[in-house]
Amino acid sequence: MNVFIARQPIFDKNEKVVAYELLFRGADEDAYSAGDGDQATRDVIVNSLLVFGLDRLTGHKPAFVNFTENMLKSELTASLPTELVTVEVLESIFPDSEVVAVCEKLKQSGFRLALDDFIFQPAYRPLLDLADVIKVDFRQTVGTDRLRVIAQVARAGMVFLAEKVETREEFVAARESGYSLFQGYFFSKPEVLSRRDIPGRSAHYLQIVNEVNSPDVDFGKLESVVSHDVAFSYKLLKFINSSAFGFNSEIRSIRQALVLLGRKEIVRWATLLALREYGQDRPEEILKASVVRAKFGELLAAKMCLDPKCSDVFFLGMFSLIDALTGCRMADMLAELPLPAAIKDALLDVGEQNCLHYLYRLILAYERGEWSRIPALLAAMGIDEQDVPAAYLKAVEWADSLAY
Repeated sequence: MNVFIARQPIFDKNEKVVAYELLFRGADEDAYSAGDGDQATRDVIVNSLLVFGLDRLTGHKPAFVNFTENMLKSELTASLPTELVTVEVLESIFPDSEVVAVCEKLKQSGFRLALDDFIFQPAYRPLLDLADVIKVDFRQTVGTDRLRVIAQVARAGMVFLAEKVETREEFVAARESGYSLFQGYFFSKPEVLSRRDIPGRSAHYLQIVNEVNSPDVDFGKLESVVSHDVAFSYKLLKFINSSAFGFNSEIRSIRQALVLLGRKEIVRWATLLALREYGQDRPEEILKASVVRAKFGELLAAKMCLDPKCSDVFFLGMFSLIDALTGCRMADMLAELPLPAAIKDALLDVGEQNCLHYLYRLILAYERGEWSRIPALLAAMGIDEQDVPAAYLKAVEWADSLAY
């Protein structure tokens, strides 16, 4: 499944890109067309964090993200890196006491706030006391009204952004009027980016939610459930190693990632992914083949000297078809994952020819029925030939037992 997102650069007075606004886009669309604003916000956040990677999407520059009232109140921001995300409060949101309280909490958490398509109304005064950026639509606000906005609400530290700037004359006029940030077709149309997402299973995500919501959550059992899903495992490891957390060392263990993320965040992301994936067509056979390889490798590793690395061997199989699942190059996908170098080398067939290389080749040879290659691989790994069919059958039965 291809997912899409648009980003439009935000420039300073020197026409240097200092931030991006991230925008919802559907397939082959050049403009926003979502009927559900809440879903658009969810998709932008999920896609930017878990599919594209927010750091790579913006080059470590701030990202402006539109929030509807429901999404603002949903505490979805709790999972976002405060240093990278500016929460953009849509003009359709009325600043009642609940909205103001949420915005105050966001400010206390370290987020910057932007008011979108701003037109001064006295009722918005509480938000003006919190806002860092005021965005003024140069198509809606014209002539002297563009100056009047600044005169009405300017205060120390507040930044004014002129959006929908379409000519150099408008840029120069805005800059001379006191605007310091600029956005619009004069500089750049929104760039639509696409990427092949890893298909997930909404029912499985909801199973994860159920496990986490049990009175006494068993992280061992939860680890088992999560490890069966290549999509969730990939996104979990990618997310936990993002700048949202800033850990000094890579988190490679599903168990450690789950514990660090915590019950609330696991529920939030599993639910988001379930909503996003529900009803989508998925290449179930590719997912199943990944799981068979993972279990097959794990069972074979138990016959070798790799017992301490059985969890790594599971990932060797689980991510061995990630290129087929995403339509991206294997090397590009593995570069984003905190997997041990030995696993990556085996999947890419580079580096030292060791037990992991031989094991992966054995998995492929058995799967493809290349029987002439198998005896030499078994000899190199010290595995008894009679153990292999039983291990493969057990792996297939185990994969069949999972609800795809």
